Parts: sequence; structure tokens; C-alpha cells
Amino acid sequence: MSNAMPVSNPEFELLRCHDIETLKLRVEQYQHRHTGALHYHFAADSTENVFLVALRTVPHDSTGVAHILEHTVLCGSERYPVRDPFFMMLRRSLNTFMNALTSSDWTAYPFASQNRKDFSNLLDVYLDAVFFSRLDPLDFAQEGHRVEFAEAGNPDSELVYKGVVFNEMKGAMSSASSTLWQTLCEHLFPANTYHYNSGGDPEHIPELSYQELKAFYRSHYHPSNAIFMTFGDIPAHEHQAVFQQRALERFEPLPGRIEVPLEKRFGKPRRVVKPYAVDDSDTARKTHIVVGWLLGESTDLEQLLEAQLLASVLMDNSASPLMHALETTDLGQAPSPLCGLEDSQREMVFSCGIEGSEADSADALEALVLKVIGDVARDGIPAAQLEAVLHQLELHQREISGDGFPYGLQLILQALGPATHYADPVAVLDLDPVLARLREKIADPDYIKGLAQRTLLDNPHRVTLVMTPDAELAGLRMAAEADRLAALKATLDSDERHAVITLAEQLDARQQQVDDMSILPKVTLADVAPGLPDLSYETHQRNGLKLTSYTQGTNGLVYQQMISELPALEEQQLALLPLYTRMLTEVGLGSEDYLAVQHRQAGTVGSIGASTAMRSAVDDEQQLQAHFVLSSKALARNSEAQVALMQDSLYQVRFDELGRMRELVSQYRARREQAVTGNGHGLAMAAASAGMSPVAQINHELSGLAGIRSIKALDDALATDSGLEDFAAALQGIHTKIVSMPPQLLAIADEHAVHAVAEHALTAWGDATAATTHSQAVFSAAPVRVPRRELWLANTQVNFCARAYPTVPSGHPDAAALTVLGGFLRNGFLHRAIREQGGAYGGGGSQDSGIAAFRFFSYRDPRLLETLNDFDRAIAWMLEHRHEEQALEEAILGVISSMDKPASPSGEARQHFYNRLFGRSHEQREQFRRAILAVTLDDLRRVTGLYLQPENASTAVITSRKQHQSLGAAIAELGLTVEEL
Repeated sequence: MSNAMPVSNPEFELLRCHDIETLKLRVEQYQHRHTGALHYHFAADSTENVFLVALRTVPHDSTGVAHILEHTVLCGSERYPVRDPFFMMLRRSLNTFMNALTSSDWTAYPFASQNRKDFSNLLDVYLDAVFFSRLDPLDFAQEGHRVEFAEAGNPDSELVYKGVVFNEMKGAMSSASSTLWQTLCEHLFPANTYHYNSGGDPEHIPELSYQELKAFYRSHYHPSNAIFMTFGDIPAHEHQAVFQQRALERFEPLPGRIEVPLEKRFGKPRRVVKPYAVDDSDTARKTHIVVGWLLGESTDLEQLLEAQLLASVLMDNSASPLMHALETTDLGQAPSPLCGLEDSQREMVFSCGIEGSEADSADALEALVLKVIGDVARDGIPAAQLEAVLHQLELHQREISGDGFPYGLQLILQALGPATHYADPVAVLDLDPVLARLREKIADPDYIKGLAQRTLLDNPHRVTLVMTPDAELAGLRMAAEADRLAALKATLDSDERHAVITLAEQLDARQQQVDDMSILPKVTLADVAPGLPDLSYETHQRNGLKLTSYTQGTNGLVYQQMISELPALEEQQLALLPLYTRMLTEVGLGSEDYLAVQHRQAGTVGSIGASTAMRSAVDDEQQLQAHFVLSSKALARNSEAQVALMQDSLYQVRFDELGRMRELVSQYRARREQAVTGNGHGLAMAAASAGMSPVAQINHELSGLAGIRSIKALDDALATDSGLEDFAAALQGIHTKIVSMPPQLLAIADEHAVHAVAEHALTAWGDATAATTHSQAVFSAAPVRVPRRELWLANTQVNFCARAYPTVPSGHPDAAALTVLGGFLRNGFLHRAIREQGGAYGGGGSQDSGIAAFRFFSYRDPRLLETLNDFDRAIAWMLEHRHEEQALEEAILGVISSMDKPASPSGEARQHFYNRLFGRSHEQREQFRRAILAVTLDDLRRVTGLYLQPENASTAVITSRKQHQSLGAAIAELGLTVEEL
């Protein structure tokens, strides 16, 4: 990061320049002189450059106009009048991230790339898409909503709704937590945009007209309402020259500004009772009760940090007073997924509550919440706990993340909220001055008391939401939808019925057309980097103990792990392994109960947790290697205390807090059940491929659908004292085996800290393990390769479909071609058939060489049998049609882009370490990369015919009871076994 003053484009005025030393970042704020568009540039020494343009979008209904517009805008523009430039560019790019996002009050279009040519290409396409979109009516019909006859071309058949966003939101609103949040906002915000579902309510999406979509675009998609944000080592003036030339010079400023008005405040709290749909006649203990407050403006930095401080004090961990009360109360099964502070909207929301309750517990839950907050307002919080909260804020501020998506984009999204509301986004990034002021304030013992009193207890803008399960609601909604469609059909004359058929035919023709892709910019294989970067590391040996250290730019954080081979486990022990790893750092240690341990963790580390790492052998998927891992991260100044905490967690753990363990199982069950609609495609793929290899089978049984069913059964079995005692004894049995295995260590830190960290860790762990005997056999599993055909019933309005075929592990010569085949089938067939024509939110195919399986999937899919048929049609398409070399190059680029995607500094070190641990050397990865680049069309046809054979297919789908009932005969014909969650 240069110290020189930045240079701006003449059309932009530099408003401010602010260095944030802790982030090694300079924030430059500019304004376009003519239109008023804002540009925030995050100057950093990073070759992964990030771009985002956001528009303030403030809908006044739940038709999903902003969300449907987000989709439709990317379907063709003035300079790129092809049908699907967004998905086409995914194939012609080396991007590390590319997407579009709709929030409650903004819509954003971000991408990232490490390649300058690629970045320039994507910037051209994104600017044209956002500011000069074609908004074709057929794209609105495809992405938003339309009606079609259930039997194509038959006007006597029933009408049905179709549309990608329509089905996406049916899937989203199948989630109880999504419904809970939307309903809470509906009542906390009776008069402004947060009252509405910005994604769209499936009941109201069909009310949106094409004319209303265009009007919203004209009023909101304008530079005067735009915020440009960039990150990386490309100078701001280079970006601005493109902004000006490609978009801004063609606009005149808009009068006024788009903003969210403040909500009118309640004079007294309110109680709301609403139903939500469940796909189960047993509705006992399935009520959600949430108490939510409307707080101050997120744009006021002092209010924001005070709200974050208070929320952390009350809810940060199991020892925090309000979280402790919610975890231990008999009123519900677990704390609500809505617990915490939502500070991304103009006015913040603090909420807390429980799930797994009954409606008549609402008074008691509300009283419990108010009592706990009242206790804090009267008695305060110990100073050490307040310091621990500030410690967590500091650690979060310093950490360079980026393993999920680019670090620069994470910073940009943090800053986007304040910028959306015309406030200062720099302050939320540069927390050091604010933390210093908060440290001064918490020295006053009355400060936190007053904060709790005025922020919550004296705040009448409060809603207690009671959401009760209704087993009939889904059926009533389906019937109401059918009635609306029947009523609509009854109003159609012959010309209007013909128009419905014509629209379907026109849309099908548009989806089938082959556009001239040459008008889109692209990168080619010639632009691909010559190889993968390798990392350097050091190995240290002392008294038989091995430590591997990596020197990485971690910005003052230290990452440490203790790794040991997983011991041989009995079948019951293996089933409990996820609960063992979850509980190891959540219970008491030695003389400390779990509450004391939670306080200690908060003041010492940023996180600590146990896990298992399991992979198949490079050349044989039936052989596996498994390790137990204890991980933590901390500020460098706490690295010695970090080691002590890790050792105590391993050698002093106590599985005797039976009440705590019972609570943890209930919480884990609740979270796993809620994950189905968000990750249904992953769970379906895991079920379909569970018979392919031992790792695949274990994944399904521990973390897949079978694992969810197991945790439910276990939770029910722990209702008795004897069941709890047996459970505790089983965990202790696993632990005894774990600690008997010889350990090795991993340390990742900055250059100035890594040597001291390694030296201390070797000494401390060497002393701790000196007396340990290591005589256990290592974990192994029997080979497995059997087909599976299952239908899983879940609480969902949409389907998730998967089909899997046994293939080969990563070391096999065909693994590269199978990996490219996934992208080739998605680009050439599956995207069109499953998403565009079928209406699913997503679909594709991929090779998982770790389990030696090729897997097709669909996500939030209105269809089931037709999608399974499309999987088969994709194979036939590959084998029977002539294909272009350009399509092959695009598929290869997609694989290379994924392989070359950077992680965080600590994440890259961990990946490197575990690749070597599991026998994946750098040279092997380079060899696989070269094999990817060498794949031919003949290779793709050969591996398709060799491995994707119908008799070897396994199938798994997730659907609702009503869908299963309607397809009973067809399901039986497929030979799918019905499985209950």
C-alpha cells in the first residue's frame, strides 16, 4: 500500500483518504462530479481485485421486484444482447467470485478476479448489464413468473405457475427461520420497506407486472443512486476511467434521493401470533417464540457499537446471561436461530427467543427475557467479561478471512450497509479508535447497566412473536394457489389461452437458441497461469513430537492445531463422533464448569473447536485415512494461553455435566433439522453417493440425512437419566481412545511471531504428552460399493434431486476428464434444462474424486421425475451430439478457476498441510492441473460412456409428503425407498 496521495480521474472528486493500519488498507472516497455516484476504493497489496456496484432498492410490496430485477438485469444488455451473458461469462472467465445479491434495501453486483484481462472483461459486462439492461419480457417470464398449461400446448389442462425466483422463494420460505425473520420484520416495521419480503412472497410474486419491473429499474438503476466499491492493487483512477466511458457519461443526475424512512415508534409492546407450515401431523413442541426490539440507527457509529457490545454481553456464548437462560430453560428445546443483533438495515433489530416450545409459554418466555435483562441493568457485568467482549471485537477486526469468498468482498460488504444509508463506511472498518473509547466507557460499572436499561427495558418498540406449527397450512396454500389459477383460467378467452401457449413456445425457442457468443469478451487457456504457487514451511522435531510451521501474513493472529490419527472406533462410537467433537470444547475442564470455561475461551481465543478430517487414498477410494483435529485461533499476545487452553480442553475435559450435554444435543438437533432446505442439494447428493465409498457412507451417516435422523433419535433417547449417563460414558470412551493417539502440531503465524509460537508449542505439548501411551489401532472402514435409491420426506415446498454414479479417485487418469465433464454438462445442457426450462433455482453435475462419484443435482426444484429424466438426457446429449472445442475450453477454464482460487493466508497454509498429510503432494496437484488442461472432447465422451451407465446409477430425492403422495405410483416404479427424517 503506497503512501503517495491517490490520483483520481478528472470526472471524480477525491473526498477523503483514510489509512487503516490494522487492515493494511487505505480507503479512498470519491464522488462523480456530474451524477453524484459514489466510489469507495479499498487500496491494498492484493492481486485479487474486487468490484461491486450496488443500487439502493426500496420495494413497497412483497412481489419480489428487486429480486426478480436482480436476475433479469443479467439476461442481456445493450452492448451484449445475448440471452444469458452472466452465465456465459462464468464459462469465459477466471473469476474467483461472480454473483448478484438482493438484500432488504440494496441490490449488488460483485465479482473478483486475479487476472487483469479477466477483471476488465467482467467490468465491461457488469456495467452494461446494470445500467443498460434489455429487460426482455421473456426473461421476466423465465426468471420471475409466468403461467403455463400443465400439459404443453393443451389449453384444457390446468394452469401452473413457473419462474426461477418464484420457485427459489418457495424453497426459501420453506425454512422456519426465514419465515420467522420475515414475520418479525413485518410487525417491527409496519410502515417502511422492511415490512415487505424483498425476495418476494410466492403468494404475491405473480402480482408483479412487467411494466412495474421496468418502472422500478428506471427509478432505481441510475448512477445517482449507485455505490461503486473496488478492492485491490488496480488504482482507483483506472476503474473510474472505465466507469465514465462505459456508463456514467451517458447519464444526467436524478433529483432527490432514495432512502428508507425511519419507522414510527410504538407506544407500547405488541404480541403477534402467526402459524407456519409443517409437513408433519405431530405439532407438539414445535412453536417458535421470539422477542424482538427495534433499536437505533446503524448509521450512528456510537449506537451501532453500543448495540453490538450489549448484544455480545447478553448473547455471545453459553456463559452470557441471556444465552445461558435460553439454553437452560425448560420452556423450549433450544435458543432461536434469530438470537442476536441484525445491524445491516437502517434501524437495528435485537431479537432472542426459543424454538421447540408451546404457544402457552409465551408469557413465561417474555418474563424470563425481561428478568435477565433487568438483572444486567441492576447488577451489571463483571469487568473481565466486558473485556472479553472487546477482545472478540478486536480479533474479528484483525482477522484476514477469505476462505468462503474473497477477503476484499467481505470488507466491501461490511462497508456497504452504512454507505447505503448515506453514512460513513470507513468507521465500521477502523474499529481501533472506537474500541479505545469503549474501553474507557466500560470502566464505569454503571455504563453497561444504563445501556441495558435504555436500549431494551425502556424501549416500548418491542414485538413478541409466537409462531405456531400448522400441519394443514401447506395444503391450504396449495389449494388457494390452485383456486387462483383456476379462477384465472376461467377468465381466459380463446385468444388469451392461445397467448399463454404462445408465450411458452416463444420462451422455449429463446431457451433453445444458440447466441453468437463472440460478442462477449473472454479469456482463453493462454491466459491461464503456468502453475500453482507452492508454500514454504518448516518442520520441527523434539522428543518424537513433530510440529509444522507456516509463516503467513496473518495480521497478528496465531492459528494452532493438534492433529492425531483417528483411533479404531466401534460402530456406536463412530455414530457419536460428531457429538463428541462438538461437545469437547463446550463442557467443563477440570475444576472449571462449562460457564467458567466459556468465559476463559472468550478472553483467550477467537475460537476453539474439534473436528475430524477424513479422505480416501489418492489411488483407491475404498481405503481411507482419518484424523482428529483440535484447532484454535488467537491474537499473538495470547498464544501461550491459547496452548494451555487447548491442552486443558484435551486432557482435562469432563463429561459429567449431564444437563449441559442434554441441552447441546437438543440445540444440535434443532440446527441440523433447519439446515435441510438451505443445503438440500448437498444432502441429496450425499445420500445418492453414500454407497460409493467408505468416506461417502460415513459422510451420509454422520453429517447427512441419516445423521439428522440419528440425532433426532438420540435426542429422544436422552430424556431419561440412564440414557444421559450411557451417553456420557460413550463420549468418555471415545475420548480415552482419542488422547491415546500420538499427536503432531501445526502453527501458522506472522514472521515476527512464528518462531516463538513454535518453540513454546513444542515444549508445552512435549511435556503434556510425555507420559501418554500410544498403542491404539487406527480407524478403518470396510469397502462399500452398492447402489442406493431413496426418497426422503422433509418440510419443504420444493424438491432436491440427485443421481450418482461410481467413478474413480483423484489419482486415476480418468479423474481429470470426469472433473471437466461436470462443467461441460452444466454449461451445455443442465443449466438450460433444469434452471431455465425446469424453473429450479440451480442444477448441475460434478465429479467428486474424494469419494469416486459423479453426481447430478438440482436445487429448489419444482419438478422431480422430469429432473431425474433430464439427468439421463444430459448423458445422451453428451454421447449423441457433436460438440464444439470452445465449449470444452470453457469447461476447462471453470475447473482451473476453481483450483486457482486463493484462500485466506491461514487457509492456504491449512490446505497445503492437509494435502501433504493425506498424500496429495504439490507435484501431484500440478500433475492433475496439467491433466485438466489436456482433456479432449474424445476424453469426455469416453468417460461418459464408461462410467455414467444407467445400471450403476444411485438416486436420492428430498420432497414433501404431499408431493410423494401425488407421485406414489411413479416413485414405486423408480424403486425409491421412502425414508423418514
